[in-house]
Parts: sequence; structure tokens; C-alpha cells
Amino acid sequence: MNFDPRVSGNRRMRFAREGYPFMFGTMILAALTWIVVAISGSWAIVPASLLTLLTGFVFYFFRDPEREIPSGEGVVISPGDGKIIDIREVDEPSFVGGLCRRITIFLSIFNVHVQRAPVSGEVAHREYRPGEFAVAWHPKASEKNEQSSLGLNVRGHRVLVRQIAGLIARRIVTYPERGDHVERGERIGLIRFGSRVDLFIPLHWNLDCAVGDKVAGGSTVLARIEDPAEAI
Repeated sequence: MNFDPRVSGNRRMRFAREGYPFMFGTMILAALTWIVVAISGSWAIVPASLLTLLTGFVFYFFRDPEREIPSGEGVVISPGDGKIIDIREVDEPSFVGGLCRRITIFLSIFNVHVQRAPVSGEVAHREYRPGEFAVAWHPKASEKNEQSSLGLNVRGHRVLVRQIAGLIARRIVTYPERGDHVERGERIGLIRFGSRVDLFIPLHWNLDCAVGDKVAGGSTVLARIEDPAEAI
């Protein structure tokens, strides 16, 4: 079964559907408050203005722009927007089953919060785990925070994307199910508000990024595979 990425063919700004209740809710509240201003006078201008600003921010937060997916074989792209805060060798027992390289991306509330598939492959692992809501940049957040993991089989290799809730985040959405096939750059989920995404890749894949880099989900190349026989 192929996973439907729900990608539009146009270049207009689109929004994540999970944001619709927040977007329309704040917009209606702002409109009602401006009606109160028109009827009762200026005392409601401050709350009306604040609600209007909040509405603008909510629309901005749930934006889901189209991205130019890098072409070429052997390219591993960023699963999310944000800043790389850590790259290290770790043991990942739940899906990878051994040593691998973890690339940690921190998403502030100003980043796009839609995640994308870093490679093409079959979904062989999907796990949600409730947990704490510590600050997402803390090293222990990968172990203790609420998280959702998606494991992909990629021509004999295992790649894992882990969505991790942060201090403000309270909802993780993961689209594909086990057995689905995802293409590189397809939308795979969303985390509401501040959060973190960990990408686990094989140790021998060549890194094309560094700590401190700012990345864009679906377009920034994080690693490459030089061996044509392993190209994805």
C-alpha cells in the first residue's frame, strides 16, 4: 500500500489540516471581539488587537510550504525544519538494533512543524510512547519525552525518524502506518509547537551537515551514500 502524501501541485501557501481548529477558533474569537469594539466602544480594542495577533501567529505556525525535493540517488534529506544541535554515535535498540548516527534537530515555535520522509522506503516500525514534556533540546528528551518513532527499511538498511514533544508541545501526529511505502520528501507528520526531531542513520553513510546548521525539511541534504549499489 502506498502512502498518500497529500501534496498539492501548486505553489500557493498551504496549511497543515491539524491546525484548522486552532486557526478558525482564534479567527472567530478575534472577529467577535472586534464586533464588541464596534458596539461598545474602545475598551475592547486591546483584547481584540491581541487576539488578531494571536490569529496571525497561529496561521503562521501551521504553514506547510511546498519544498523542492533534491534529486539524485543516495541523498538523505532533513526530516524537519530547525537547527542541528547534536550529532553523535548512539545505540538505538527499538528498531535499528545497534550503533548508528543520530542527528538532532531542534524546532522553535517559529519553524515549520511538518515532518517529511528523509529517504524512500517501507514503513517497518511505528511506535508511540507517552512521556514527559521537558525542554526539547535537553539530551534526556530523546529518552523521557513523549515521542513517536517511524522506522524505514531502505535497501537492507534501517533509518529511524523520531518526533519528540517539547515543553509546549502536547500533540504528535504521524501519518504513515506499517506497511506503507513513503517517498523521499513526502509529509509524514506534524508536532504542535516547540519540539525536536531525531534522525538515526547508518554510521557509514557520509555526513553533509554539522552542528549549528539551519535546515529545511524536505530540501536540506544531511547525508549521502557514495556506493551506487546502496543508492536510495
